[in-house]
Amino acid sequence: MILFSLIILFVLLLAIGFFESYVHSYYLKKIPLRIHVNGARGKSSVTRLIASGLRESGKKVYAKTTGSSPRIINDKGVDISIHRLRSASIGEQVQLIRGFAKKKIDILVIECMAVQPQYQWISEHKMIKSKIGVITNVRPDHLDEMGYTMKDIAASLSNSIPNSGSLVIHQDNFSKSFVEVAKRRNSDVKFAKKNIVDDSFMKKFDYFEHQDNVELAVAVCEIVGVDRSDALKGILKNKPDPGALLIWKILIDKEISYFINAFAANDPQSTFEICDKISNRFSNHRICIFLNTRSDRQYRTHQLLSLIYDKIIPDKLIIRGSKLDSFMKKYDFKSKGIDIHQFEDLAEPAEIIHSMKDLDKYIIFGIGNIVGWGDTFVKEIKRFRLND
Repeated sequence: MILFSLIILFVLLLAIGFFESYVHSYYLKKIPLRIHVNGARGKSSVTRLIASGLRESGKKVYAKTTGSSPRIINDKGVDISIHRLRSASIGEQVQLIRGFAKKKIDILVIECMAVQPQYQWISEHKMIKSKIGVITNVRPDHLDEMGYTMKDIAASLSNSIPNSGSLVIHQDNFSKSFVEVAKRRNSDVKFAKKNIVDDSFMKKFDYFEHQDNVELAVAVCEIVGVDRSDALKGILKNKPDPGALLIWKILIDKEISYFINAFAANDPQSTFEICDKISNRFSNHRICIFLNTRSDRQYRTHQLLSLIYDKIIPDKLIIRGSKLDSFMKKYDFKSKGIDIHQFEDLAEPAEIIHSMKDLDKYIIFGIGNIVGWGDTFVKEIKRFRLND
């Protein structure tokens, strides 16, 4: 009797699975063009830029980002927050696709939620089934999930390359492996053209955007048939992701400095590129790094501390976290003339900001973790922003 019941249950579950698969395929077909954006860094920004460029075609374009704060961006470019009742799961993509299909949209640009290789494959080949795939870059991020070597990370990201579609990437050290996978899946490859915009164009953004991201977005728009000039016009209308890099002029206790919200760039390479570029822009300012750590991301803390010690070498380091002594004793910051202010994870944002009160003509980079406490800190320091 028990065996018979188990067989009936198995058959029922199998039938439900087939039915759900059929329904999902039905709704997917209602969205003519699906664009799936993956990569180590910059996924949210590239998703938004692509959607902004494509809206200039007159098509009804929706986008969905995961990022530091998940959002739906509608056909008018308006953000709609996604409020989750539980932790993030790639299953939410299925429900959202049904909602998008019912709105009769022409194009969906969607950020890959998955991190682990097997879930990246499921996300593309079972859930999104995109016509155009994008891989923004290969960076040392999410090492616990994607692997500890750059080759492992590239292999993980290649799981989202579509079947019988198009792949948009930059030409770099990993493009050869992506091309090989795309060929096996009968997908064309388009390399984003370099230097299609210059510094004068990039300065038109009211936030800090990466030129590489713009180049990828333009490449996608051109595949879809949007003229480059129209695409760039739309791209400039883009509203940044909540985790986007922002530069604020701030006044703390009569001292004027610049605060750089670079928390979203939490891999070493992206962090260094931002620090290097902005430091050159403010060459007459000294550098302060505020590093907000996470107790469950110890490897990332080591990565960022090594970057600070070996390459950035700021004038001042402010660091917040738990059990920091075990990290800090590995680096002789004083030998490099770096002033250290250390705070436990119970410290309030106001305490950290108070420690910045004597920083005149500094650029203060906020790096590390943005979620939770970091987001509260950003909101608090924004109160000191000068409107000029």
